[in-house]
Amino acid sequence: MKNSMFKFFGSIALFAFLLSGTVAKAGTKEDVTKKGSVSCGVSQGVPGFSNADASGKWSGIDVDMCRAVAAAVLGDSNKVKYQPLSAKDRFEVLKSGQIDMLSRNTTWTLSRDAGLGLEFVGTNFYDGQGFIVRKAAKVNTAKKLNNVKVCVETGTTTELNLRDYFKANKLKYEAVSFTKADEAVAAYDAGRCDVYTTDKSGLAAQRTKMKNPGEHTVLPETISKEPLGPVVRGNDQNWKDIAAWSLYVMIEAEELGVSSKNIDSMKSTDNPNIKRLLGLEGDTGKSLGLSNTWAYNIIKQVGNYGEVYERNVGAKTPLGLARNGSPNQLWSKGGILYAPPVR
Repeated sequence: MKNSMFKFFGSIALFAFLLSGTVAKAGTKEDVTKKGSVSCGVSQGVPGFSNADASGKWSGIDVDMCRAVAAAVLGDSNKVKYQPLSAKDRFEVLKSGQIDMLSRNTTWTLSRDAGLGLEFVGTNFYDGQGFIVRKAAKVNTAKKLNNVKVCVETGTTTELNLRDYFKANKLKYEAVSFTKADEAVAAYDAGRCDVYTTDKSGLAAQRTKMKNPGEHTVLPETISKEPLGPVVRGNDQNWKDIAAWSLYVMIEAEELGVSSKNIDSMKSTDNPNIKRLLGLEGDTGKSLGLSNTWAYNIIKQVGNYGEVYERNVGAKTPLGLARNGSPNQLWSKGGILYAPPVR
């Protein structure tokens, strides 16, 4: 009788344990290692952030974030499969497991971080929303945008910020919404709207796609805070750590003066911080379940944060976003970029 009762209650306990979802299972890192690539959700085309050229090659700050994770986990930054996603669909696709991470100029907010079962792992670009208008309209401030049609992408914080700004300033507007950024830009460029609104980096990027970029001007107001960064599912702490530290390593490398060009010469350094960064001292990879060359691979193959910024959106690119005076500068140079120490 005792044995029967023990088996009965033991079965119930096992069943409850299984239902609790606490059974050990392979995580995202193991899945990525098995398939040999990182599946990364990106935009449908924002120059400087995630954009494919005519041959299908992707580039941009967000693309380099995907590449950094691939370098850390697989030792090869090219082992990434990119999936273009609309703003409306991006979170559901991530939650469903169709991608391993989302790196798609996505704003970190409380409701997204706490309400979707997802985790933001850091900020790789600090931005703010603005407006672009035709120079011919002779509007030099957003305070004069009254009774206007505004092209905007749906499923974004941009929609909410637009509503809040016009309400707070007692201005009237009509939103003309689109599911794709390219559609919104094309509609504005064709004259269907008086104004186009998105993050200011996006305005600079999308202006390059217009028929006559010089005929448009970005208004001076910045109406929101938009910390943009990569996102992962919220049930995999190890994968979150890998994504977060892949970003931190690029910031830390720039602060320490380590770049893709000089990294090999740095192996002879006496600086213990650099030694740890390059895997020559300590065992940082072990904490993440990675090889000790994980950070070296990121810097060598992708570069430090400064390199990533300058080649994608910097002053010498079509976007022309000067870094000096920007929050996207190291904290030691007047910005707010700051990474925890690699130790």
